[in-house]
Amino acid sequence: MSSTEKAPLPQNIIVHQQSKVLELAYENKTYQLPFEFLRVWSPSAEVRGHGVGQETLQTGKREVLINTIEQVGHYAIKPVFSDGHDSGIFSWDYLYEMCVNQEEMWQDYLDRVEQAGVSRDAPMIKDDGRSCGH
Repeated sequence: MSSTEKAPLPQNIIVHQQSKVLELAYENKTYQLPFEFLRVWSPSAEVRGHGVGQETLQTGKREVLINTIEQVGHYAIKPVFSDGHDSGIFSWDYLYEMCVNQEEMWQDYLDRVEQAGVSRDAPMIKDDGRSCGH
C-alpha cells in the first residue's frame, strides 16, 4: 500500500473477550489481532514516545483485555485496555497495516523483548522519570 492509498475500512469489528482477539472483517478477508499485540503496538506516546529512540518496550500484557472501544471521528478507534491504557488512537490505516503485517510486527516485538533480556510476561516497571504522563 503506497502512502497515497487509503486503507479499506473494516465492514465489521468484533471484540472476542474469551479468545482475547479483535476481529476485523474487510470485504475480502477477516483478520484477528490479539489484544496483547494491539497493546504492545499501541500508537500512543506512552508506547512510541515522542520521537525515534523514545519507545517504551511493553511487557506483561499477555492477559490484557479490551474493556471498551470508542470511535474517534470517522477515522479511528480508541480501545480502553484493562491495564488502564486508553491513549492509543488506532486509525483505520494503522489497523489495516497491523492486519497485513501482523506476523512481521509480532516477530519484531519478540526480537526486541529478547534483545532487552526481559520476559514478555515481566510486569512493567513504573514511571522511571522518562514518561510523558500518558
